[in-house]
Amino acid sequence: MSRYAAIDIGSNSIRMLAAELNPQSMQVLAAERQVVRLGKTVFREGRLAASEIELACQVLTRMAEQYRKLDVIGVRAVGTAALRDASNRDEFLARASAILGHPVEVISGLEEARLIHLGVQNMWPHPKQRVLMMDVGGGSAELILSEGGRLVEAFSKPLGALRLTEVFLKSDPPNMRELARMQKYIQERIAGPVARLGTARLDRMIATSATAAATVCAVNHVRRSRRDRADRLQATGPQLRQLFRDVSSRDSAGRAKITGIGPRRAEIIVAGVAVLNEVVLELRLNRLYYSVAGVREGIIADLSHRQVGMEQARLDADERRAVRALGRHYGVSALHVRKVADLAGMLFQGLRTLHRLPLAKGRLLEAAAYLYNIGHFVNESRHHRHSYYLVANSDLPGFEDRERMVIATLCRYHRKSMPQATHETFQVLNPEDRNTVVLLTPLLRLAVALDQSQEQRVERVEAAVLENSVELRLFSDRDVDIEQWQAEQAAVVFRESYGLPLTVRVKR
Repeated sequence: MSRYAAIDIGSNSIRMLAAELNPQSMQVLAAERQVVRLGKTVFREGRLAASEIELACQVLTRMAEQYRKLDVIGVRAVGTAALRDASNRDEFLARASAILGHPVEVISGLEEARLIHLGVQNMWPHPKQRVLMMDVGGGSAELILSEGGRLVEAFSKPLGALRLTEVFLKSDPPNMRELARMQKYIQERIAGPVARLGTARLDRMIATSATAAATVCAVNHVRRSRRDRADRLQATGPQLRQLFRDVSSRDSAGRAKITGIGPRRAEIIVAGVAVLNEVVLELRLNRLYYSVAGVREGIIADLSHRQVGMEQARLDADERRAVRALGRHYGVSALHVRKVADLAGMLFQGLRTLHRLPLAKGRLLEAAAYLYNIGHFVNESRHHRHSYYLVANSDLPGFEDRERMVIATLCRYHRKSMPQATHETFQVLNPEDRNTVVLLTPLLRLAVALDQSQEQRVERVEAAVLENSVELRLFSDRDVDIEQWQAEQAAVVFRESYGLPLTVRVKR
């Protein structure tokens, strides 16, 4: 399980999310949202105001302090519509990147749409349906067609709630002429996407962002303090039309009194609801649903999918070259040990919540996977002991002496007995390294077992840490009965080290 942080620097607000992701769920570790309104002067004057830059930098400093305490292994910070349009964005980007310690990327509207799609599908999967997703942000609105879980088509339009408010709505409450001009502008901008989407049936429309949250909360009478309960609630077409009539007839103070709409959202909610309402009308939809997921969740899912940061747990090119060369020297099967190394890496990542070892320890497990059976070169009998001797006395560029001894000890215990306090080879290690060997030895044994046939039958393995047990899921379209049985034998030493039973399932 890996921890990541995402920063979404939007036109209206800045959002931060730090989360721990595993194949089953996303656990939120920290989340914050702060209205900054970077786009307020951008949409009127084309530039970021000095006061808004200063406020944004203060917010980013506070957010960075939060996620730095959480041992995240990857961070991605993105800027959207306001930063796309601002003529003086470079000044802000330099300061923001320095504060975060990571570059802030100004992403395109289509990349924003991709991340929204990824976030929604990760949090609320629709593997078979035809779904329209829509995010009404501060500066732009993204419309995304998803079919069978895949992004088919995406559009980004300058229809953000803050932008439309700054450009069209000068009165409070807005007058009929202002509303008419804004609605016509919205209709013109969505005409192309509506035509492209055609008349084919949509199974569901899902709206994301704070505008959608406030809208669904308002029609369902959900207080802002309980906004998390609005996830997957709906707003019907008639409810949207009634809400638009209601908010557009009140001034800002009156809109803020509506349940679910706070003072800052009240300032821009008229434009936001107008966009949602026009899309529902033009596509003749009956309702929309709200999803709490958005750009931040998409960033986390994307970082996890690409295993960003996990490179710390794998050998670099020079280290891998060194261990492979040593393996070749002693005649190991290159295909077999490469598969064992890959499987060991999957196990190390999937079981991080249990072993809690630093990522760099994964390098040592991978090295041991390449070298565990080089002792066969000396003698078949007691080859695990011969492997220890050969690794311990070989030159391994890129590894400290202490690391080399951990690798050698892992090779020593890849079969037969587990480490014992009376074993001399185990005694010479310091307490930290002994703990590393105890926790990684079962993972090496499992990785070896999962390629027992040496035919690379197991494509990949996932580890699910359940409440009182661990389940390994083997993915293969071939017969892996031998590999499954061998892994079940290794479950004994796994329980000895981790105190949890291990089951092995095959997934086709």
